[in-house]
Amino acid sequence: MPAPRSISRRHELREDKVVTFYARAWRFVDANRKMVYGGAAALAVIAAVIVGNVFYQGRQASEAEVLLAQALPLYEQASYQQALDGSLEHLGLLEIADEYGGTPAGNLARFYAADALFNLGEYDRALSYFEDFDKGPDFIGAGAIAGEAAAWEQREEYARAGDLSRRAARHFESELTTPEYLLHAGQLYERAGRYEDALEQYEAVEAEYPESSQAANIRVYIARATAKQSS
Repeated sequence: MPAPRSISRRHELREDKVVTFYARAWRFVDANRKMVYGGAAALAVIAAVIVGNVFYQGRQASEAEVLLAQALPLYEQASYQQALDGSLEHLGLLEIADEYGGTPAGNLARFYAADALFNLGEYDRALSYFEDFDKGPDFIGAGAIAGEAAAWEQREEYARAGDLSRRAARHFESELTTPEYLLHAGQLYERAGRYEDALEQYEAVEAEYPESSQAANIRVYIARATAKQSS
């Protein structure tokens, strides 16, 4: 006698559904063979493009790091024009920033290029590079915003420069840079005639950074802004 079947009806139904699904799937593939194969080919092309792009970006990032390391010694020696232009042996900061701007090192070259241009008195070009710099939540990002403020100050746009200096102070909180940027923002607001905003920055220095060097004479600034506001 054959052994009794131990497979439940529920199991049989599940098997039937699986068989039915694969049968339907096979019929769909068979009926739409060109479309299915075309879709598979398209996915393969997309995957190849993604892999190739990742490889290319990695190579670009490595190249930019090497080029920036070659240009930085001139910048650090205050040879700003040479650092910007480069030489026959290596690219300058401007070319690195323009050609490798999508890489971390290329983006950093923008910051150094902006600062070099500012030091050479090319404030408009410096502003453009400071603005294009992709600012992270760190002291370099805050420094780039402060650079924008300095460029607008050179244009005598003191209110806008004050707004940027205040933004730089809050972009990255630091006992080293924040009180400096707050104090400068207050000075810029004073020059713009915005005494209430100036007082706000000075009082922030006194309240939040009482041990900073900027706080040493902050009462003088507060008294001066108060007097101007009352006059």
